[in-house]
Amino acid sequence: MKTFNIPDFYRSRIITPIKEYRRQKDKLKRDFTPTVLDFGPVRFLIARHFGFCYGVENAIDIAYKAIAENEGKRIFLLSEMIHNPDVNRDLQDRGVQFILDTKGNQLIPWAELTPDDTVIVPAFGTTIEIQNKLAELGINAYQYDTTCPFVEKVWKRAAQIGEKQYTVVVHGKPTHEETRATFSHSKEGAPTIVVKDMAQAQRLATYITGESTPEQFYEEFRGQYSEGFNPAQDLRRIGVVNQTTMLAADTQGIADYLKQVMIYHFHLAPEQVDEHFANTRDTLCYATNDNQDATYALLTHPADFVIVAGGYNSSNTSHLVELCEEKLPTYFIASADKLLDRQLIRHYNLHTKEEVVTENYLPEEPVTIMLTCGASCPDAVVEGILMRLLSFYEGIRPVEEVMEIYR
Repeated sequence: MKTFNIPDFYRSRIITPIKEYRRQKDKLKRDFTPTVLDFGPVRFLIARHFGFCYGVENAIDIAYKAIAENEGKRIFLLSEMIHNPDVNRDLQDRGVQFILDTKGNQLIPWAELTPDDTVIVPAFGTTIEIQNKLAELGINAYQYDTTCPFVEKVWKRAAQIGEKQYTVVVHGKPTHEETRATFSHSKEGAPTIVVKDMAQAQRLATYITGESTPEQFYEEFRGQYSEGFNPAQDLRRIGVVNQTTMLAADTQGIADYLKQVMIYHFHLAPEQVDEHFANTRDTLCYATNDNQDATYALLTHPADFVIVAGGYNSSNTSHLVELCEEKLPTYFIASADKLLDRQLIRHYNLHTKEEVVTENYLPEEPVTIMLTCGASCPDAVVEGILMRLLSFYEGIRPVEEVMEIYR
């Protein structure tokens, strides 16, 4: 697999060697058991897969290359390159400016850009409309394009099934940058609709079967379908693709459900299924799958609580939090400074969308803590959290001694 030039300050003397050790020992990625770091009073169970994925490392490599190659020039990112505050903050500290926020709101007017400016496309990709806007301004959107290859794979699959006269159903968060980009690319070649969850998929089924009217469709799915979408005609042949950071099980569940709806409604024999439903299993992202599978495996072990590290607007990280919350007390934090002291932790509540402070989160020792993070979180952040937690205990085994096996 291709290797990338990642700044050393994103690496970790603890986490990075563990990842490499596990990779060498399990090159086929069949072992999802967590890594155990036993410091005596506190014990960590670390997920088998977490942190920077291929797409994120590719994006970081290209972004820092753009900075190095354009000294003295203005450099812009269309929006946050990835959903991690540490990475985005460092890019801004180096002079990179964001043109849009994560919701697509304009921060810098297009009119202020010139052909001499460098513009980096984020890992989520961007829309056809923005690509055309950059071209009008004389800016090459492909010179520093950090779009994740697995996102592009979804775009290509959507185009392929569109050419075969299928309508594309995108499972994703309608306002997420990646979903907006996928929707934009897909609708160029096929009728396209976004469904955010199983509940919306079930509502979509009522338009497939004719139980609900087109008038209801246009109101219920406002802003989530392509121009000229005709539910009576365009829902007769469909295929499902996804925002790559969604829960793989959720995407597959939606695809399986809609497939069964098509089978029953059109009375299809097994050999006739592809006349109304396209096979798109190959669009699920391997890194998202690995991180989620590793989290499922992690949660089969006993522990006191879970720390999930990452940006609060990170979709893939949020889904890991959701999985962990089903089993154990879970704290979603962006960095080590959220561990205020031994008694207090400031963490993000997914349900209220705000940071809260919880008291007495650390039980009496010995303590077992599960630790994982999202695909856009640097190893250094995870190390910082681990070391901060260790600082709350006395009589811990030295890090060098615990890490000896991974050297």
